[in-house]
Amino acid sequence: MTISGFFGDEGALFFELALIDDEGVEMQMDGMLDTGFSYWLAVNNQDAIALNWVRLERQTLLTARGNFDFDIYAGKIMFDGEEHDIPVHVGRGLPEILLGRQWLETKPLFVNKPQRILTLG
Repeated sequence: MTISGFFGDEGALFFELALIDDEGVEMQMDGMLDTGFSYWLAVNNQDAIALNWVRLERQTLLTARGNFDFDIYAGKIMFDGEEHDIPVHVGRGLPEILLGRQWLETKPLFVNKPQRILTLG
C-alpha cells in the first residue's frame, strides 16, 4: 500500500497517521519524516499520557540539540493502512510527531518536489 504525503514549511515531508489509545480509539495526526531520527516514532509526552500507553524504559539519545532523555512507550499506530505495535520515543517539548528512518527500512520513499509528489510505501 502507498500513502501520499504533503510538503510543509521549508520542504518538510509530512504523512498522515493515527495514534491509537489503549481502548482502540484512533486520533488522526500528521507526522513529519525526520531522516535524522533513527527509530520508528517520537511524540510529545502529553500525547503518550493522553493515549494511556505503557512506559517501558528510559533512553538518552544524542540529538541535534545535544543529549535528550526519552521514555520508551509501547505504542500502537495506524500507518499506511496497517496497524503497528512499535516502541515510541516520548519526550518533552517535541513540536512535531516524528516519523523516523526506520520506516525507510520497510517502505520506499519517492519525492519529486517540483511536481509536488510525495509517497511512502
